[in-house]
Amino acid sequence: MSNQKNEFTQQSLLEHVNSVKIADGNPRARAIVARIVADLFKAIDELDVSPDEFWAAADWLGRLGASGQIGLITAGLGFDRLLDIRMDEADAKAGIAAGTPRAIEGPLYVPGAPLSKGEAVLDDDSDTRGTGKVLIMEGRVLDHAGQPVANAIMDAWHANKDGGYSHFFPGLKEFELRRKIETDAQGNYRFRTTLPPGYAIPPNSPTSELFSLLGRHGHRPAHIHFHIVKEGHRTLTTQINIPGDTYIDDDFAFATRDGLVLKIEHDVSPAGYESLGVDAPFERAKFDFVMQLALTERDTDPRTRIARAVGA
Repeated sequence: MSNQKNEFTQQSLLEHVNSVKIADGNPRARAIVARIVADLFKAIDELDVSPDEFWAAADWLGRLGASGQIGLITAGLGFDRLLDIRMDEADAKAGIAAGTPRAIEGPLYVPGAPLSKGEAVLDDDSDTRGTGKVLIMEGRVLDHAGQPVANAIMDAWHANKDGGYSHFFPGLKEFELRRKIETDAQGNYRFRTTLPPGYAIPPNSPTSELFSLLGRHGHRPAHIHFHIVKEGHRTLTTQINIPGDTYIDDDFAFATRDGLVLKIEHDVSPAGYESLGVDAPFERAKFDFVMQLALTERDTDPRTRIARAVGA
């Protein structure tokens, strides 16, 4: 008599995969994995995914992980913005005063940039310097009531003229175009840099392969990232956009937000900006960042999103 106990239907296989265990495990993890596996089983069946398609996708996932581009895919498929939308909705439901709109962190933040008080020069050691217009960005960091946040620590970073970020792009210096600024007693900050351009995802990469299959472009408009920390306040992760960019309303990462597009003043006199190495008219943008009060200790955690999530 044949033994049929290891023969499965699609449904019985799914039930077995999602129920077999030798220990309780983590109930939350089990619930999430069970849902994802069930959805994938359903997609394979309903879309008649072939074995070749499945294993090509598995190979692509392996190459994606090795490339370090997972953060590009999560942004490009809308997951980063989705999480921000959900947090915005939770804040609105809880009646929490909105501060500066949060925006995606992206995968290219690096801790440990040089720290200065009040002001900094981002492009002082960069090959980008001298290749574009000088930008001075200045303003204040405020709390939800409009009061200055003194001694807040602001990380600012952006790409070079070729769309590359230090630590990730060959040939750039260690903290090129990355600086920390501590606000003064009135919450003031200012920095000098070279106006950054927009850029595209790396060609001939797992990310570009997928976007080609989807018929999508991989361009990001010109932007500068910010990560602002102050005890008692929610850590603010956001980015601002440079006006006039072709892709400002068509960002592949869906990160452009109302209220985060700079207003640029042109041909500003260098008087008063000598400490930033400015000796000719420049572009200036004034922008105030507004932080929310922290409701929990986790809100004010200075680590970036992934570092907080994995406990790094």
